[in-house]
Amino acid sequence: MSKVMVFTHPLIQHKLSILRDEKTSVKEFRELISEIAQLMCYEATRDLPLEEVKVQTPVAEATCHRIAGKKLAIVPILRAGLGMVDGMVAMMPNVKVGHIGLFRDPETLAPVKYYYKMPPDITERDVIIVDPMLATGGSAIAAATFLKEEGVKNIKLMCIIAAPEGVAAMQKVHPDVDIFAAAEDDHLNEHGYIVPGLGDAGDRIFGTK
Repeated sequence: MSKVMVFTHPLIQHKLSILRDEKTSVKEFRELISEIAQLMCYEATRDLPLEEVKVQTPVAEATCHRIAGKKLAIVPILRAGLGMVDGMVAMMPNVKVGHIGLFRDPETLAPVKYYYKMPPDITERDVIIVDPMLATGGSAIAAATFLKEEGVKNIKLMCIIAAPEGVAAMQKVHPDVDIFAAAEDDHLNEHGYIVPGLGDAGDRIFGTK
């Protein structure tokens, strides 16, 4: 079974409290989504392998460590996942970015794919799927399924807020995909929204609410 990492770091929790506030502006909401993703990126990449290298400092030779050639890709689920990309790219400037466009059918709540574009070497990369909200789990499940069908072997999921229903659904279908979240909330309401959540992340990022 995959692991679920819920972040308790004070900086993340502080920013999350402002993110949830309905009075938070679009500008500040965007900035907070990016900042939280950047902070979460530390833990989500903790298992990257290192190799020893020799570096000449102005004083002497130093034994240091660098990432051992691991190829990574970030795959945001459009459109809200885009809000998390810049913060992660700031931490990993050479990372490649794919895109999966999904929307949730308002009647069935099932994900519908409308866009899919990946780096040509995606099968050689470890992938971190990013989406601010893990609600029913439908979009994340679909995204992981599409990537596995293409041949991707190692996948992680990073979200800001998760519902227990979404976590359970993801673990049932993709028990090999670890989940990283800033918070796991109480439940989903009858409309499929996370409670207490923060509303529609896409609308709040792009000012379309």
